[in-house]
Amino acid sequence: MKTKSRLLVIVTFMLLGLTAATIINISLNFRDYSINSAVEKSQLAANIVKDGLTAHMVNDMMDKRQYFLDKIATSNNIKSLWIARGENVIQQYGEGLSNEAIRDEIDKEVLRTGESVQKITENTKATTLRVTIPYKASTPMDNTNCMSCHNVERGDTLGVISMEFDISDMRSSGMLTILKILGINLLFIVVVLLLINYYVTPYLNLFSNLQSGIKKAYSGDFSHNFVSKVGGDARSVVDQMNSLFRKMQETFGDIKYNLATFIPQGCVSSSDPLYEAKTIISELSDIYKFKKTIELDGSKDEVYTRIIDILKLKYQVGHFAFYEVNNVTSERKLIYSTEEDDAICFEKTNKNAMECRAHRTDSVTISTEFPNLCQACVALNIDYVCIPFNINHDISLTVSMTSEDRDEVEKMKKNISSIKHYLEAAKPVIESQILMEKLRDTSLRDGMTGLYNRRFLEEIIDKIMSHANRHNETYAVMMLDVDFFKMVNDTYGHDIGDKVIVALAKVLKNSIREADLAIRYGGEEFVVLLSNATDEGVMQVATKIHSAFGALSFDVGTSETLKKTLSIGIAKFPTDGDTIWKCIKYADTALYEAKNTGRNKIVEFKPEMFQGEDF
Repeated sequence: MKTKSRLLVIVTFMLLGLTAATIINISLNFRDYSINSAVEKSQLAANIVKDGLTAHMVNDMMDKRQYFLDKIATSNNIKSLWIARGENVIQQYGEGLSNEAIRDEIDKEVLRTGESVQKITENTKATTLRVTIPYKASTPMDNTNCMSCHNVERGDTLGVISMEFDISDMRSSGMLTILKILGINLLFIVVVLLLINYYVTPYLNLFSNLQSGIKKAYSGDFSHNFVSKVGGDARSVVDQMNSLFRKMQETFGDIKYNLATFIPQGCVSSSDPLYEAKTIISELSDIYKFKKTIELDGSKDEVYTRIIDILKLKYQVGHFAFYEVNNVTSERKLIYSTEEDDAICFEKTNKNAMECRAHRTDSVTISTEFPNLCQACVALNIDYVCIPFNINHDISLTVSMTSEDRDEVEKMKKNISSIKHYLEAAKPVIESQILMEKLRDTSLRDGMTGLYNRRFLEEIIDKIMSHANRHNETYAVMMLDVDFFKMVNDTYGHDIGDKVIVALAKVLKNSIREADLAIRYGGEEFVVLLSNATDEGVMQVATKIHSAFGALSFDVGTSETLKKTLSIGIAKFPTDGDTIWKCIKYADTALYEAKNTGRNKIVEFKPEMFQGEDF
C-alpha cells in the first residue's frame, strides 16, 4: 500500500472513530434526556393525583375519583395510570375499586419501602417507562392533615400511584437525530479526504522523490535531481537538497582522496564510495584503538608483541621477521621471526645493519622491482618486502616479509602504507618506553662510576639464581673494599676520595668479562659476580684487580702522590652457599677476615670464619 493510501485509510478510520464516539455520546444523552423528561412528567402527574385525591376526600367525592384519574391520564398522554391502597387504608376503608388493587411486585416494593421505582421496558415495537410513586401521610402547608382522616403515622405510605408512559416517539426522534448527525459526519469525512488528497498528494510525491534520491545516495550516486510542484518551504527544501547533492557529487571524490592519505588507496575493493569511506574510517578507528592499547603497555617488548600480532592476525603475513636496529652502533637484533632460523639475511647484516638495503636507503625494498635487489638476502627463490621505520636517533625498526607466491607479495605491497600507519601510531609509545628504559637504567646505575648499584643487584639476583639453577651455572662472589678509605676523605677531601672510587671502578671494568657483573655495593665497597669461573680463574681475576689497583698513584695536589690497597673476600656458589645472597654474606665475612688480619690481601671464605646464624 502506498503512503498516500495508507494516510487516507488512517484518517478515515480516525474520523469514523470520532463519528462513532459522537453518536454514542449523543444517543446516551438523548436517552437520558427522554427518560428524565418522562420522570419529571410522572412526578408532576403524581402530585396532581395526590392533590386531586385529597380534594376528593375532603369534598366527599371519592366515588368520582376514577373519572378524575382517567382525565389526568388522557391529558398527560399517560398510557395507563392506577392507584393501589396501602394496608392501613385497606383496613380502614376497605379494598376500594377493582382497579385499585396491587398489580405487581413493583407496587408491593414501593408500598414496603416508601421509595419511588422507575423501570424501562424496551422491545422492537415500543419503549415503555414505568414509574411508581408512594403516597405518604403528611401535614401539608394548606393545613390538610392526612392523619385527621387516616389511622396512620406521619410518613406512612397510604398507597402508590403507578403510571406507564409510551416514550417510543422519543426513541424514533432520537434515531432520526442520530441519522442526521451520521449523515453530516460522513459528508464531512468525504470532504476532508478530498481535501487531504488534494493538498497532501504533492507532498507525498515529493516524499517519494526524496526516497528515490536517498536510495541512490546510499550507493554513492548523488546525481539525482529533486522535483516538486509544491511551493513555499517545500520548494526551498527541494532547492537545498539539489544544491547539497551537487556539492556531494563534486566533493566526495576529494573526501575519498583525503581519507586515502591516512589509509592506502586500493585497500577496499568496492564500487560504493560510501562503503569505501566507511571502511577507511573503520581502519582509522582500528589504528586509534591500537594506539590507545599500546599506550597502557608496560614495556617496549609488549608494544613489539602488539605489532607482531597485527602482522599475523590483521594482515595475515605468513612469513616475516621483525628487527630492532641500534642506529648508533648499527647492530641489528631479531625481535621475532616466523622461521626457526632467521635465514632471510646474511649474518653480517645483524652486526652491521647498513648491509640491509631497506635500512641503508630508508625506503621500502621490494624484490619484484629488480632482480637480486638486496645483496644481503640469503635466499634466491623467495620474494620479499622489507619496510624500514625510524623511531628516533637511537632506534629503527625493520619488517621483512617473505613469500614464494607472487600474489601474496602483491597483497603485501598493498598493505605497506597501512602497516606504516600502525608503526607511526606506535612510534611515540616506543620512544616513551625507550626513555623510560633509559631512566630506569639510570636509577640502577651509580652516577659516579657508571657501574650497577645495589638496587640493581636486589632486582636481578633472583633472576640470576633462577637461571643458574636451570642451567647448573656457578658464580664466584668477590667483595672488595679500599683499605683505610675514610682517612683519604678526612685527609685529602672527598674529591680525592671520588677519584679513588672511579679508578677502582675502571679497574673492575677492565678486569672482568662481559658476562660478569661489577656492582658498587655502597661507599668504597664493591661486589663482583664471576660467571662459571674456575677456582684458578677466580684467583687470577682477584689478583689482577688487586695488583692493578695497587699500582695506581693519585695526585693529591701537594707535590705528593697517594697509593691505596684493596682487601678482597671471595665466596663461591653453590660450593660455599646454596644462594647467592648467602655467598655475598660469606664473601663479606672473608673480607672482614682480610681486614682483621692485616688488610691488602685476598681471602677465600672458610666455614669456620662465619660464626653467625645461617639464613
